[in-house]
Amino acid sequence: MVLKAVLFDFNGVIINDEPLHEKLIEQLLIEENLRPKPGEFREMCLGRSDRACLSDLLESRGRIVSDRYLDDLLDRKAKAYVQQLSVLETLPTYLGLDDLIFNLRSTQCKLAIVSGASLSEIELILERCKLREYFTTIVSSNDLTVSKPEPDGYLLAVDRLNQTFPDLDLHPAECLAIEDTFAGIAAAKRAGIPVVGVANTYPFHMLQRCANWTVDYLSDLELDRVQQVFSKETLESETE
Repeated sequence: MVLKAVLFDFNGVIINDEPLHEKLIEQLLIEENLRPKPGEFREMCLGRSDRACLSDLLESRGRIVSDRYLDDLLDRKAKAYVQQLSVLETLPTYLGLDDLIFNLRSTQCKLAIVSGASLSEIELILERCKLREYFTTIVSSNDLTVSKPEPDGYLLAVDRLNQTFPDLDLHPAECLAIEDTFAGIAAAKRAGIPVVGVANTYPFHMLQRCANWTVDYLSDLELDRVQQVFSKETLESETE
């Protein structure tokens, strides 16, 4: 078995914008005459789609959440998000991202994104950071009716990569996911995909309990060692 594809989460792995998302969610709640609660965003929203997050936040306060109501809130948040980004000269991508992508491309690995963010937000950021061309597949909240920790997004990414590259014959165990939250790690594992936890959002020791590999920064990810593990598993399966 060889490593054929690396599947990136987006918020908290590629761009450091989770504080902005928290601010915008709290702003929406206030506009709806609801009081934000300390720690609520981390507990209910990190690693999940905006739709799932907002739905749970509103329902926990006794609001009846229709699709139309939720769509309006999501549209308002998306416009505010774009406006906030537009005033930033440089977007806050994570240190080591460019080098990691360069090194992965040299190994011929396919790159994809699996995220609960909207497609428009993902593409806006990738275009501004000049990274769009490197990701052949993007699975976003536009593609799914469920959120992480469900595995659907990762399984869809594998399927789409196989459609795009018919000779790839990609299986989940031949992928590597990069995640920063417990919900994301759980989603990858449920899909049968080994996962790297990067300590951008939670401490190293907490992610270490549930990820296959854990790093403090993207620049700490040693691809050679990861690929050796994939190769070792192949040898062991051949000798059993």
